[in-house]
Amino acid sequence: MSYTDDVVKAKLSALNETQESIVTVAQWIMFHRRYADRTAALWLQKLKDSSASKRLNLVYLANEVVQQSKARKKDDFLIAFSPIIGEATASAYKGATSEVQAKLKRVVEVWRQRMIFETPIQDAVEARIAELDKSRGAGRKPLLGNAALSSSSGPTAPPEIQPLIPLQQAIIKATSTLANNQEATADYGKLMDVSTEPPSAPVHAARLSALLKKLASAEGAVAERIKARRDLIAGLEQLLGSNREALAAEEVQHRDLSSKKDAVETKKREVEDEIIRKLPSESPYPATTNGDGAEGLINGQNDGADELERPQMEELTPPPVTQSPVYPDDDFEPAEPGEEGFGAFRAGTPTPPAGFDFGTPHDSTIQDVDGPLSKKRKFDEGFGGFMVDRSRDLEDDVNDLIKAE
Repeated sequence: MSYTDDVVKAKLSALNETQESIVTVAQWIMFHRRYADRTAALWLQKLKDSSASKRLNLVYLANEVVQQSKARKKDDFLIAFSPIIGEATASAYKGATSEVQAKLKRVVEVWRQRMIFETPIQDAVEARIAELDKSRGAGRKPLLGNAALSSSSGPTAPPEIQPLIPLQQAIIKATSTLANNQEATADYGKLMDVSTEPPSAPVHAARLSALLKKLASAEGAVAERIKARRDLIAGLEQLLGSNREALAAEEVQHRDLSSKKDAVETKKREVEDEIIRKLPSESPYPATTNGDGAEGLINGQNDGADELERPQMEELTPPPVTQSPVYPDDDFEPAEPGEEGFGAFRAGTPTPPAGFDFGTPHDSTIQDVDGPLSKKRKFDEGFGGFMVDRSRDLEDDVNDLIKAE
């Protein structure tokens, strides 16, 4: 289907609130993106002539078009809608129900979050909504980051910034008139196109007069924006100059304070060194002198010329290990039962040490000192070695028992 004004108006009239309808019309509009300026102008006119609910659908349509254009990096519709989006949003917002206004605010918030429009355009849209809320007497909820610039009810700006607020508001207000510029440009293209047959002279003259008025109005709006921006730039330069002067003065102060701090640190080290020099020496060693009479030990540190004699230390000698006496096997022969001295050592056998315990039966291994072999004998109680003292007390009883057997 070819692009004509009637076709565009028909599609905008058939638009409803369903997503399918909005996406279908948006795709058709984006397909004819070379007519973006004309489509935007027809869209704005249709929005102004529609009811409140229909206006919300048209805003949804514009939202779909600009977001898809942003995603596809096609700026035709972004450029076309930027001058008129503030006026269109304000027209849809004014007189709408609270529910519709909340939905419109949500759309505007999405535009800021996704950075659909440039910051001045976004600020202009939010400023118009804020003015409508203020005129109704309703408490305005600040829109994102524009509260300080769009209304005096927002956070208080610093005194240095306050003179710039009216200048920025003037730019926002002047930017909202960009629709007139776009409309005048579109009419100029139609009337001055040599490829189209001009209408009758009276009609042509009337249209040219109307175009002249539009161009004059657009020219005045642009001149107002230029003036507002120049004033803002002058205010920013003044603020920048004052900050540069303050910066230079603070840098001088910083250098002065740094030099003073260094001087104090140097003085502090000197005083601490003087205190240390006046302290008495705490070294336990006496100072020694070299051959020239100079002290060899200064503050407890020897310079190496004369060394002190190392003190004598007592050697730690371990005590000798006492070995158990070895009783050769050949010196021990047990007496025959019944003989005198049964169970005792023969003459010449060394006497066991005093206090030797014979109370518990044990195994005793006697090493043969005359050969490499070892002989192991088991001694029971009454027949153990080294029983000289006790065996004499028990000798008579044992002999009686043996004879009884």
